[in-house]
Amino acid sequence: MKSPVPALLRLALAGMLAVGVARADEHAEVQRLQATGQTGPALARAEQFLAAKPKDAPMRFLRGVLLAESRREAEASEVFQRLVEDYPELPEPYNNLAALYAAAGDYDRAKAALDQAVRANPSFAAAHENLGDVLAMMALRAYQRAQQLEPANAALPGKLKLVRQLLGRPAP
Repeated sequence: MKSPVPALLRLALAGMLAVGVARADEHAEVQRLQATGQTGPALARAEQFLAAKPKDAPMRFLRGVLLAESRREAEASEVFQRLVEDYPELPEPYNNLAALYAAAGDYDRAKAALDQAVRANPSFAAAHENLGDVLAMMALRAYQRAQQLEPANAALPGKLKLVRQLLGRPAP
């Protein structure tokens, strides 16, 4: 996957942020702070907002994104996990959970989360693309393992080369 955490965590928040004016203003301010690289203040503002409105899904989602950007993956994962429990119909939290799993090299869990995202919204293109990336990583690992087990297999170098090209990874 191409830089999995940043790429997958930048999602279509606009869809989740279709809320009332006062709330939209606060969401917009947190997003503005995030966009200008002020992750700490954005996170503080999101947490302050959530103290008063703990069930606000868009802000919870944004908080998860901010935590992931702050390299607080365990906390971000917990936020997204709670979101998928509370709002299983939303594909974005599954997608971001998958990004965290993929970044940690847990492609099986990433695939499962992306399968859920696609079930939640079959038209969510980002989840389909990310699923393709995860499957390509799984293919790379499978071909590498096959090559370890059977180094004389003449078909494997070509397959490994193709998957590496697809993923934008140089040969070792």
